[in-house]
Amino acid sequence: MATTVDKIKEIEAEMAKTQKNKATSFHLGQLKAKLAKLKRELLMPTGGGGGGGAGFDVARTGIASVGFIGFPSVGKSTLMSRLTGTHSEAAAYEFTTLTTVPGVVRYNGSKIQMLDLPGIIEGAKDGKGRGRQVIAVARSCQLIFIVLDVNKPLTDKRVIEAELEGFGIRLNKEPPNIVFKKKDKGGISITNTVPLTHLDHDEVRAVMSEYRISSADIAFRCDATVDDLIDVLEAPQRRYIPAIYVLNKIDAISIEELNILSRIPNAVPISSERGWNIDELLTEMWKKLNLVRVYTKPKGRAPDFEEPVVLRSNRCTVEDFCNAIHKSLVEDFRTAMVWGTSVKHQPQFVGLNHVLEDEDVISILKN
Repeated sequence: MATTVDKIKEIEAEMAKTQKNKATSFHLGQLKAKLAKLKRELLMPTGGGGGGGAGFDVARTGIASVGFIGFPSVGKSTLMSRLTGTHSEAAAYEFTTLTTVPGVVRYNGSKIQMLDLPGIIEGAKDGKGRGRQVIAVARSCQLIFIVLDVNKPLTDKRVIEAELEGFGIRLNKEPPNIVFKKKDKGGISITNTVPLTHLDHDEVRAVMSEYRISSADIAFRCDATVDDLIDVLEAPQRRYIPAIYVLNKIDAISIEELNILSRIPNAVPISSERGWNIDELLTEMWKKLNLVRVYTKPKGRAPDFEEPVVLRSNRCTVEDFCNAIHKSLVEDFRTAMVWGTSVKHQPQFVGLNHVLEDEDVISILKN
């Protein structure tokens, strides 16, 4: 009896030999939908527990978690030790780290958890090695460091991206702007506010057919692909996570080679062994995590610049800040005084909906 992995390989082979045109679009749409469903089965096997396994479940601390992903012996453990002071076993042979090793780095007044994960191998998404457990932990992180050896970065980068993609992780991407609403009747209604150059209505209906959806409203607000549509339907299994490509061991290459590699988007070149460029890596980490520091100013006292309230959000409002302190603050809230880049006047009185920016100072006035 064919396994799930065998079925996946059969569909991928059939897709590879099927030329895309108007006559085959419906068939290809069905194949892609079947492939997505089979990969979901692989990620969540029937009757299997959801835990990461011994050594993979770790207590979460800090405002955010950063997972280290990479092939064996690329320097993840050395980088972990350099950033956090946590001893993560490192040696000049492969598979030194066998479990998740947690550590904490304190940066800009906030605690950020670092998770050194065992090296993955090609085929991890198909169950090889400890790939499923490793990437299950990565899926729960707010940022991924993809650690690459500068001597072979592009090949390894492509393989790791394919492995993560196979686990439903979308790196440095936003969810597709597609509005999907299932209905009880009325058939499939498709609208688009921009021209669709990557898929046609036949492919959309093929995907809906494979998911046994006979009535729905689908509004495309971006030039989507059939994969984007499937991602919307598989939304609970998709994770959109920012990533930084950490190009390690730059002490082993020339300046000319480094200049070329530095053009890779979202990349930071470092030497974990020598401690080169670690500050830039931490700066980029902070930006990717979208963290906002807000300093408190008690009435009649100077602001506390030692212990900021750190919030994780693209739009941190005064209400978010109040809830982070205590929910009763919202109930007793009268107004707030804010100093910083989010206001025109210093200070300025604002309400609960005011959006705060990094390093604002706030004083809450209660009823």
